[in-house]
Amino acid sequence: MKHHQTARRVVVETLHRLPAELREAARQVPVCFEDFPAEELVADGLDPGILGLFVGAPRHEHIHDPGPPPQILLYLENILDECEEAGTTFAGEVRRTYLHELGHYLGLDEDALADRDLD
Repeated sequence: MKHHQTARRVVVETLHRLPAELREAARQVPVCFEDFPAEELVADGLDPGILGLFVGAPRHEHIHDPGPPPQILLYLENILDECEEAGTTFAGEVRRTYLHELGHYLGLDEDALADRDLD
């Protein structure tokens, strides 16, 4: 549970450091903290080692059938594993993963995220 508290604190701190216009948009998408991706998602082809996931429609897309409401999922045990493998800090990986998934919510694709060093 300690990792959940730390991750929540890192996301709140990161949110407060965003420019005002991005902060307002970021507040509109909830962040959920889970240990691992749900078995159903993995069975549907999601990488079981994924660090985070954005679900729902990006902020500026107007879709007739948008599916689930937008949300960011952070998989904390996978983030811990990444830290061990990459030699990075937990807080740094949570921040980076949150910003990556927030970028998807804001409409950025993988190339645009890579340009911002958030791949």
